[in-house]
Amino acid sequence: MNKLRLSDYIILAVLLLIGFICLVPILNAIAISLSDKTAAAMGEVVFLPKKFNTSAYEEIVKEGRFFHAFGVSIRRVLLGVSIGTALSVVMAYPLSKSPRVFRQRNAYMWLMVFTMLFNGGLIPTYLVVKNLGLINTIWSLVLPGAVSVYNTIILMNFNKGIPPSLEESALIDGANPLQILVRIYIPLAKASIATIALFTMVYHWNEFFMGKIYINTLDQQPLQTYIQGLSVTLTTQQMASMTPEEIIRKLAVSNVTFNSAKAIVSMIPVIIVYPFLQRFFVTGLVMGAVKE
Repeated sequence: MNKLRLSDYIILAVLLLIGFICLVPILNAIAISLSDKTAAAMGEVVFLPKKFNTSAYEEIVKEGRFFHAFGVSIRRVLLGVSIGTALSVVMAYPLSKSPRVFRQRNAYMWLMVFTMLFNGGLIPTYLVVKNLGLINTIWSLVLPGAVSVYNTIILMNFNKGIPPSLEESALIDGANPLQILVRIYIPLAKASIATIALFTMVYHWNEFFMGKIYINTLDQQPLQTYIQGLSVTLTTQQMASMTPEEIIRKLAVSNVTFNSAKAIVSMIPVIIVYPFLQRFFVTGLVMGAVKE
């Protein structure tokens, strides 16, 4: 077993410091969300809750709309990851070929890069979605961002690293391009596919702005849009229609603790899924980022 050198200890210390810096905001947000609103407002909470209080989380989940919005986000993630990953795989395969094999490759590549730098703008995009009849449907949250050029480039560069002899052997055996893609490229690109699937999942789970633009009814809002619209500010009219118990619960929460609780709730699904894809993440990202 090789002994650790001084440089190894320095690298380890730097990585531990970076990890701690990344962990600090999360620990602080958890502590604030579980603290009394007065202690949180006065900045007394650091890593441990002060006067333990779960009112912020109770306020988030007290309505059935929370679980309905959660279900909408789950459907959005499942559809978005499935469609986005499939389109990226299908696009990356022909674009990984040389111009000698795919003569229009460079034209398509320039078109893809152009879409990364420029877009049609918010109003034209809204008009397209509206004219397609997608307003107030789950498809308005999935289709406008279905194709990711960045993810396609990762897969494309990975495919370039696969020996051409594999495809040539398959062609000699009578395989068509679709069979080559399904039986050779996809099994070999599992790490990169898992990586872009994780990217797509995080995007669809965290994105809330499209829900504000394209969704008009509350029962179709995804979780992030629903959470962003929550508020603990009470008006006189609202208090008049509430029971004393509801008023007391509302007054026990401040925007500081409430916003921290919203951030923690929104992170939970990603934190649960990430460990299962972690072993693919680094390998897929590095292999897809290197161009030979």
